[in-house]
Amino acid sequence: MPHDLVVLYEHPEWQKPLFSALDRRGVNYAAFDLKRACFDPDSIPEAPLYFNQASPSAYVRGNTRAVPFALSLMRSLELGGARVLNGSQAFALELSKSAQAALMRKLEIAHPRTLVFNDVDAALAQWGGHWPALLKPEQGGSGARMYLLQSPDELARLLRDRADLWLPDNLLMLQEYFPVDASQGIVRMEFLAGELLYAMRVISHGAFNLCPSEVCNPLTGESQCEVAETPPAKPVEFYPYRNVPAAAVETGKNLMAAGGLDVGGIEYLEAADGRMVFYDINANSNLRAPIAHTFGFDPFERVVDFLVRSAR
Repeated sequence: MPHDLVVLYEHPEWQKPLFSALDRRGVNYAAFDLKRACFDPDSIPEAPLYFNQASPSAYVRGNTRAVPFALSLMRSLELGGARVLNGSQAFALELSKSAQAALMRKLEIAHPRTLVFNDVDAALAQWGGHWPALLKPEQGGSGARMYLLQSPDELARLLRDRADLWLPDNLLMLQEYFPVDASQGIVRMEFLAGELLYAMRVISHGAFNLCPSEVCNPLTGESQCEVAETPPAKPVEFYPYRNVPAAAVETGKNLMAAGGLDVGGIEYLEAADGRMVFYDINANSNLRAPIAHTFGFDPFERVVDFLVRSAR
């Protein structure tokens, strides 16, 4: 095999810190661009280890074909004997918000009520009077195409005027809305190899794109992310969270293990009644270096450590 590791990717800017860390360490790796590619199932794998960094939000960048291609490639690689980190099981879970809700129900983890639909009238008949509510794509990613809606009429009008919101898979979902303390925001925990890497509080200022990547939410300057429908009133803020509750960490570990994730981010909010409500599982975890630096390490070096161990 010509390489020890192959990184599957779609968004080149997101991967630059990882590629730089791999180069510094002299790792024999290849970068496989999923946007325009092909593979022969009889001729793979070309490395014993693959690391999937595909994103469900590829469709908002005009790269819709990258997602089914990545899933097909990973299934063939796994059948061919390669180890795929964040492989087909993890990626399929990330592609389906309803599957994430079902997994949380199975594990008896508090999560928002969720209704998946392909017809507005059917959704409204079952959703009832639970407003406001969040509209999300079933195949989410980086907060793309999310809306906080106040009424059934608002939902019907939005989908009448914005038929493109049904893309990429013609499935949408309504999800229970929990108001949170604006000064506390939500909590995102990053995990690596089954252990907590770090946690942070994310203050959104009304934004839905909470992607930790400095490309999407930079410390200074404008975002280069493509998913935002309207820019937030203020930039999204990220703060180290050192005293994350042990119960939250344990729940995150359980979700990572049950979902087959090797690297990932788990998000939860703190409801008014004191419950921790979990709502998002991210397999493509864009690590935020400035936050990790406050804990005394470079997160991408930690990922490379894990990749090198796994390749051996």
